[in-house]
Amino acid sequence: MAYIIGLTGGIASGKSTVSQMLQEAGYPIVDADIAARKVVEKGTEGARQIEATFGIEVFQANGELDRQTLGNIIFHDPKRREQLNAIVHPLVKQWMLAERDRLIENGAEIIVFDIPLLIESKLEKLVDTIVVVAVDEETQLTRLMERNNATESEAIARISSQMPLSEKVKHANTVIDNSGSLQETKQQVDALVQTFLK
Repeated sequence: MAYIIGLTGGIASGKSTVSQMLQEAGYPIVDADIAARKVVEKGTEGARQIEATFGIEVFQANGELDRQTLGNIIFHDPKRREQLNAIVHPLVKQWMLAERDRLIENGAEIIVFDIPLLIESKLEKLVDTIVVVAVDEETQLTRLMERNNATESEAIARISSQMPLSEKVKHANTVIDNSGSLQETKQQVDALVQTFLK
């Protein structure tokens, strides 16, 4: 059976950077964000369920999901957001497990599950170890403002809508501190890879 690494972090913590480093080290990545897009593509079961729940108006003329319209509905309404999650989360999990099985059949021994909401969605049982990419609050805020061209209050709102990184770190088997340089992060990823190889 393959060894599954659960990679998670907060917004602007650098999880994608670490994910890329692990991919470059030769480990296959199963990405929950990609899964979430795949399971609601035109003609999928996910798209059908979303239409049944939210109506045809959350789709574009070409049948693709109109993320902006749907986002506007769920962003301000926790109940509607729960409805969407109840549709999407099980399908994402199913897609990721199918992808895992396919990779195992092709000989993968170590697989990375890149899941932003690993802890919030209570998916810890899917993985053998949890790696949290963390930065200090100030760095997180600065990076998010730069990355999204956001005001401080917008950035704070986005960060506060998520579980605090300090909370995620408590669930981690390994923490990669991404507050420093890329080189320092790379050294931590290399050290992590060495532990896998053992």
